[in-house]
Amino acid sequence: MEKYHIKAYAKINLGLDVVKKLPSGYHQVKMILQTVDIFDQLTLEKTGDRIMLTTDSDELPPGRDNLICRAAELMREKYHFSEGIHIHLEKRIPIAAGMAGGSTDAAAVMKGISRLLGLDAPIPQLMEYGVAIGADVPYCIMGGTALAEGIGDILTALPPAPDCFILVAKPDISVSTKYVYEHLDAAGLKSHPDIDGMRAAIEQGSLQGILDRMENVLETVTIPAHPVIATIKNRMRELGAVKSLMSGSGPTVFGIFLEKQAAELAGGQLREEGLAKQIFVTTPI
Repeated sequence: MEKYHIKAYAKINLGLDVVKKLPSGYHQVKMILQTVDIFDQLTLEKTGDRIMLTTDSDELPPGRDNLICRAAELMREKYHFSEGIHIHLEKRIPIAAGMAGGSTDAAAVMKGISRLLGLDAPIPQLMEYGVAIGADVPYCIMGGTALAEGIGDILTALPPAPDCFILVAKPDISVSTKYVYEHLDAAGLKSHPDIDGMRAAIEQGSLQGILDRMENVLETVTIPAHPVIATIKNRMRELGAVKSLMSGSGPTVFGIFLEKQAAELAGGQLREEGLAKQIFVTTPI
């Protein structure tokens, strides 16, 4: 095989709790992650002996600072291949948006290199290696619906989430995950999401049980810094979402709809009102 195409799917957080700050500086989390049908497209092609990255986006960090390059170099270190690889990224997932855009690209590169070079690397092994790139990478390698614990790297696969339509809206701002966690008062949180109850609802196939427990403690930091997030959440509810929530550290907001047309109409209204720059109607996968 000389060329391989792979999709890198985004995620949302149906529920996100921070249990405590660890001595290492990381935070112990407990969250429900869900892959959605919004994706970047990557093309990997054998070429020379260097790892090269090109992209249609002018917002990504160049060279070795990019998670894609770090993932490719990690694969070379672990599997000792000499082939060069040209990676081209077509970017669609919003950047710095709380949707694991960088992590899912890194995960796709790891899986793509394994396929391109015939390495047959087991998924659990790739997940183990991927945490060195970022805490979200193991989940992005696995995908689907999952409970994430530890620093996000201890994963339990769950049954698929019930069918629904998801309106995703990213305002014209970017949020640093590092900033959000540094300013989170984990010990002072007044409430914590019922992640165990949400897991049970997923296992029972109860969409209402999931909706009743959707909560993200990182909103306590990101919304005061960027009030437009609360505006979008409230506007989605007014436009027919049965529940809305910020994903990850933000600023992306998603709303759950029961009908596709209602989600599309709400997205059009948000666009018309200028509340969000990037808007998608998608589904869980």
